[in-house]
Amino acid sequence: MPVITAPHAFNQDDLYVDLMPTLGRPLFLKCEGFNFAGSIKLKAAAEMVESAERRGVLTPESILVESSSGNLGVALSVIAASKGYEFVCVTDSRCNLTTRLMMEALGARVQIVSEERDGSLLGGRLAAVRRLCASDPHCVWLSQYSNPDNWKAHYRRTAPAIARAFPQIDVLFVGVGTTGTLMGCARWFRTWNRPVRIVAVDTIGSAIFGDPPGRRLIPGLGMSMRPPLLDQRYVDEVVRVEESDTIRTCRAMAARGFVFGGSTGTVVSGATGWLDAHQAEHLTCVAISPDLGERYLDTIYQPNWVQALFGEDALDAAAR
Repeated sequence: MPVITAPHAFNQDDLYVDLMPTLGRPLFLKCEGFNFAGSIKLKAAAEMVESAERRGVLTPESILVESSSGNLGVALSVIAASKGYEFVCVTDSRCNLTTRLMMEALGARVQIVSEERDGSLLGGRLAAVRRLCASDPHCVWLSQYSNPDNWKAHYRRTAPAIARAFPQIDVLFVGVGTTGTLMGCARWFRTWNRPVRIVAVDTIGSAIFGDPPGRRLIPGLGMSMRPPLLDQRYVDEVVRVEESDTIRTCRAMAARGFVFGGSTGTVVSGATGWLDAHQAEHLTCVAISPDLGERYLDTIYQPNWVQALFGEDALDAAAR
C-alpha cells in the first residue's frame, strides 16, 4: 500500500473533472486542491523550500517569512510544520478568515497588513517582510514573486502531468498571480511535440498585463504590479474576468455539486468566455483549478457578502 511520508508527497496530478455536463463546453478541469494544503501552491512551496535547503540558505535555525494572500501561506505552514521551521506569513485584510485560522492552527504566525504602500496592499506586505528580515538575521524570505523555483515546480510536475493525461491538448487555460504556474507550464509546452495555445486568465483590477490596478476583493489571482517572473513571450492570449463573473461561476458550479475556490471560478469563467468566442467543439481544452471552495464559504458562497459588495445581480445570475 502507498505510504505518505511528508505532506507534499501526496500525488494528485491525475485528478480531472469533465465540465461538459455542467457547463456545456468542452473543458477538462485539472483539480489541484486535493492535497494537505488545499491548493496548487503546495508544489511551489515545496520546490522553493527544498531548493533553499539544498543551497544551504535554510538551516534548522531559520525563520521562514513570506508574503501571501492565503494559499501559499497555508502551503508553507504545512511544510514548515512538517520540517520544524518557524514561519511568519505576512498577509492583508483580504485574506479569508478560514485561511488565517488554518495557518495559525498549523503553528504559523500571521501578520495582517492593513495599510497600503506604493498604492497597494501588496506594497504594504512587501514592506513588512523587508522590515522583518532586517530585524532578524535568521529570517529567510523565499520571495514567491521572483523566485524561479516557483515556476520550475510546474515545469517539472504540472505541465508534464497534463501532457500525460491529454497528449492531444490544444488549449491550456491558466490563472495568473505570481505567474509561476503560467510560466512553468508555458515554458514546458513550448517544447512539446504539438502546438498548445496558452491562455492566461486574469482578474479585472489586476495590473499584471499592463492594466491600471483597481479594486480586487477575491484573493488568489491578480496583482497590483507586473510580476518579475512574467515573460509574456510565452503567452498566446490574455482573458480578463470581472469578479462578479467569478462569483456567478463558482455558485453555478456549486449548484451542480462542485465547490471550488475563487481562483478556479475566475479561470473557468475566462475559459468559458473564450470557448464561446471560438469554434472549440473539436478542441481538447484543459483549465487548471488552483484550489477548492471551503475557504470561501464566508465570502463567495455567503449571500450577504456577495450582495453587499457586488449587488443583487450576482446572486440572481447565479440562481438562474
